[in-house]
Amino acid sequence: MLSYQHAYHAGSRADIHKHDILARALEVLSKEKTQLTYIETHAGRGVYNLSSDKTEKTGEAAEGWLKLAHDKNLIAKLCPSYVETVRALNSGKLLPRYPGSPMIAAHILRKHDKMKLMELHPNENTALRRNFTGDKRVEIQKRDGLQAALQMIPNGKGLALIDPSYEVKTDYDAVADFVIEFHAKWPHGVILLWAPMLPALRHEGMFKNIQTLIAGAQVSEVTWAKPGDVRGMYGSIIMGINAGPGFKTSFARYISDL
Repeated sequence: MLSYQHAYHAGSRADIHKHDILARALEVLSKEKTQLTYIETHAGRGVYNLSSDKTEKTGEAAEGWLKLAHDKNLIAKLCPSYVETVRALNSGKLLPRYPGSPMIAAHILRKHDKMKLMELHPNENTALRRNFTGDKRVEIQKRDGLQAALQMIPNGKGLALIDPSYEVKTDYDAVADFVIEFHAKWPHGVILLWAPMLPALRHEGMFKNIQTLIAGAQVSEVTWAKPGDVRGMYGSIIMGINAGPGFKTSFARYISDL
């Protein structure tokens, strides 16, 4: 299915959770002298306008970045590279443009690193290509992100972000199978897997299946409501494989303050 567009959810509390952890992991990896490869299976368009009709329709950014941007104390607790990416898009300010995961990665990675981005949605793919015009580090493919990632296992170190839309129930089983296979082929790669926490609790089975076969996987979760109190997402959950110490010092514990 190709109905999902992240513009409706950009700058949400889930985005803040995901992007702070991503930035911290990339900062640690970037201290390595060797070339890194960044892989993203569902890249989106890379940059979003938080004053757009789509963003305002859901109100998720209003409870996330739009609120956070006015709190200097909380901004100071975020990963510096994350905040720097936002400022770079806004001539030093924090609004209205907001970076997607690939733009955060592009800001942190070095000239000799590589980025491989997959996005199937035609409009999102076109926008992604436009936003990364001239960046020679970036390879963009319009194909199934999970299948593509299995065919481009890096020889060295790097990070893969798996952030699908979970539009259909079978996505949870498919993603669990993918992560297990991908880790087996790239045992030293850092893997970040994001999922929405929804009342159906399908994320629980997916994460349990992965943790049964992959030792040492860490989990970070943040909730802003109880499952029965909201119709949609009540929290955000991320699994980190080989994610390092930054995973434990993320901004997650502050999101409930928003």
